[in-house]
Amino acid sequence: MAKERRRGASGGVGAVARAVFGSPDDAGTPGTRVSRRFVRMLPALLIVGGLVFDSLTPANFTAVPLFVAAPLIAAPFFSLSRTVRTGIAALGSVVVMRFSDGFPTQAVPIIEMLTVLTASVLALVINGVVRRGNEQLASARVIAETAMRAVLPTPAERIGGLQVAARYEAAQADEFVGGDLYAVADTPYGVRVVVGDVRGKGLGAVEAVAVIIGSFREAAEQERSLEGVAQRLERALAREGTRRYGLDAMEGFITAVLAEIPPGAASLRLVNRGHPEPILLHGDGTLEVLAPSTPALPLGMNLGVWPDRADEWAMPPGATLLAFTDGLSEARNADGVFYDPEARLRGRIFPGPEELLSALTDDVRLHTGGRATDDMALIAVGRPAEGQPVRRTTVPIVGRGEG
Repeated sequence: MAKERRRGASGGVGAVARAVFGSPDDAGTPGTRVSRRFVRMLPALLIVGGLVFDSLTPANFTAVPLFVAAPLIAAPFFSLSRTVRTGIAALGSVVVMRFSDGFPTQAVPIIEMLTVLTASVLALVINGVVRRGNEQLASARVIAETAMRAVLPTPAERIGGLQVAARYEAAQADEFVGGDLYAVADTPYGVRVVVGDVRGKGLGAVEAVAVIIGSFREAAEQERSLEGVAQRLERALAREGTRRYGLDAMEGFITAVLAEIPPGAASLRLVNRGHPEPILLHGDGTLEVLAPSTPALPLGMNLGVWPDRADEWAMPPGATLLAFTDGLSEARNADGVFYDPEARLRGRIFPGPEELLSALTDDVRLHTGGRATDDMALIAVGRPAEGQPVRRTTVPIVGRGEG
C-alpha cells in the first residue's frame, strides 16, 4: 500500500520540520521558555502528526484538518516568512501524500489541497492584520511610556547634597500609564518631595498626576512653608476640576505625603494627606514609622476647615527617608498576607537609596510571586554621613516563607 511506503520516510520529517520552522526561543523564565517552545513547535508538530496519521491509517481517513490548522496557528505568532513556510509545508505534505497514493483523479484529493491552500492564504491575511495591530500597539506603548517619563522624570542621584532614588513599578509589565506620582525639588527652603496616589487609572489619572506635579514644582519654589505647598496643590485640583469638568468627579481624591529637608539641619518636616506613612531608616538598622500627629483628608477632599499641620522629626546623617504608595504596603502574597515594609526593613543596612529601592522591589516581587495588582511608586532620600565610605556592609532582604 502507498501508506506503508510512506512509513519509512516519516522518521525524517522531524529534521525537515526543524529546517522549515527553526529552533524555539529559549528566552525568559523556564515556564515561559516551555510555553514559547510549544507554541513555536506546534505547527510543525501538527504537520508531522498529519503525516504520521496518514501513513498509519486506512485510505478513508484523512489528516487534512491537521494541515489546515498548522498555518492558522502560525499566523498570529510567527513572522510573515515563517507563516508562508508553514503554509507551503502543509500544502506540500498533502501533495506528497496524494502523489504517494498515485494521485488519483477523484475530486476528494483536489478538494483537500484547495482546502489547505485556502487556509494558508487566510493565514497570511491574519498574519498581516496581527502584525499591523502589534505595530499600532507598540507605537501606543512608546507614546504612553514617553508621556509618563515626561510627567515623572527620573530624579538626579544627588539633589541639594542628598542622595536620591526613585522607582515606578507598574502592576502589569506592559503598562506605563498610572496614577502614582513622585517629584523632588531643590528649593531655597530645602529639598522638597511629594509622593502621591490618584484614585483611578488610565488617562484620567495621568491628567490628575500632571496637575499635581506641575503645581508642586511651582509651589515648592514659591511657598515658604510646607503647609502652603499642600494648600497650593489643593487649590490646583479644585481649579482644574472647575475648568475641566469631570476631573474631580472621576478621580475623586489624591493621597499624598509632602516632605521638606531643610539645608544644614538634621531634621525633616512632613505633611501627610491620607497617605501611607513614610519610614525613616537609620544608619544602624533601626527605623521609625513617621505617623502624622493629626490625621488629614486626602487632596481633593478638603472642605476648607481642615488646616494642614506639618510634623517634624530628626534626620541625622546616615538616615534615609522612604516614601511609597499603597502598591507596596498592600501587596499580597498567595495567602492574602499584606507586605509589611516595616518588618522587612528593620535591622537592614543599605549602601544608599538606590540599593534600598532595588532590594525592596525585588523583595515585593518575591512576596507576591510576581502577581502585583497595583502600581507602586517609591522614593528614597538619604542624608550622607560624614566620612561615610562609598560602600557599606549590606544585609540583603530575603524571603521568610510567606511569598
